Amino acid sequence: MASDNLSISVADDENYGFRREEMYQSNLAGTVSAYDRHVFLCFKTPEAWPSHLEASDSDVLPRLLSAALKARKDDLSVKTKLTIFSGREETGFSDGDVLIFPEMVKYRGLEDSDVDGFVDDVLVNDKPWASREPEVFTGSHVFVCVHASRDRRCGVCGPILIQKFEEEIGLRGLKDRVYVSPCSHVGGHKYAGNLIIYQPGVDGKTTGHWYGYVTPEDVSELFEQHIAKGEVVERLLRGQMGTKPEEVQKEVEQKLPNGEDTKKSKDEIQENGDQSKVETVAGCCQGSNGFTCCRDESSGKSSRIEEKSKEPSEEDQVPKKATKLSCCWTEKWEQSEILTAVAVIGAVATVAVAYSIYRRSG
Repeated sequence: MASDNLSISVADDENYGFRREEMYQSNLAGTVSAYDRHVFLCFKTPEAWPSHLEASDSDVLPRLLSAALKARKDDLSVKTKLTIFSGREETGFSDGDVLIFPEMVKYRGLEDSDVDGFVDDVLVNDKPWASREPEVFTGSHVFVCVHASRDRRCGVCGPILIQKFEEEIGLRGLKDRVYVSPCSHVGGHKYAGNLIIYQPGVDGKTTGHWYGYVTPEDVSELFEQHIAKGEVVERLLRGQMGTKPEEVQKEVEQKLPNGEDTKKSKDEIQENGDQSKVETVAGCCQGSNGFTCCRDESSGKSSRIEEKSKEPSEEDQVPKKATKLSCCWTEKWEQSEILTAVAVIGAVATVAVAYSIYRRSG
């Protein structure tokens, strides 16, 4: 288990980690309040974050930005959330950098004296910041709550999930396309591991999805289903940007009757999910961001090139697109084609019978 790699004790795992008794005991859907924009401020490391970072007298920048957003709350064009994250060498972000979703733009080097001007220009008036040039960024961005000083559960689960994401990114060769960052409190400590995935969908619009009760065993599924194909993992979904909590809850309940899946034990979920996971991993899924998440079933490593020792089949000839219409959808295409063919044959038969009757009557 990944927790062993991070030297997490059995006691911590059972009390605060993925084996704690409260896991899967609450319904997740609808546990995120409605919002339309998310601002992330890069600031220090998780080890240096106090319990209430945005109210800390010693951490001036987060405090000033949080205060400015609260003061201008009624002037903001859309409901906005603020979260602190830690910059890492892999992501290329450093203290003072600000990321804004869903716009997918960043501003470098926000300082204490800049806060009011930044909030006024960018977040209130929706204009480029007068003091800095905006930079567009791309890729899938995963933010994992690791705020240990706020809640021990996030402090135990978060680092393990980040390690697992890093392993999957390396195996799949997605270092420059998927980024994982530790972040501060996002609410719902009891749902740890908590994480948010921001990425453009098949329609090009960026959406943020919040997941809870995520374990290391779920990370591969999030890659295969969410990051690669843009399909939400319903049983772990807490909510999403731009959607009201009650709408999320209703949608998930329709797909997961009575919310039973969110309450199953870890072993039950793994047992019931094994078949779908194997089918997905063995297949070749073209990503919603234009990349493949295929893995070699025997080696567990990335595999973008399929061996073709036989003549190309009809399936091989289907063009691959950077959308959900990937090779994983071929079976659905074939079913559609069969139904269309049956309909055409039926129509032809009907015309033939009608014509025969007409000739006889003549």
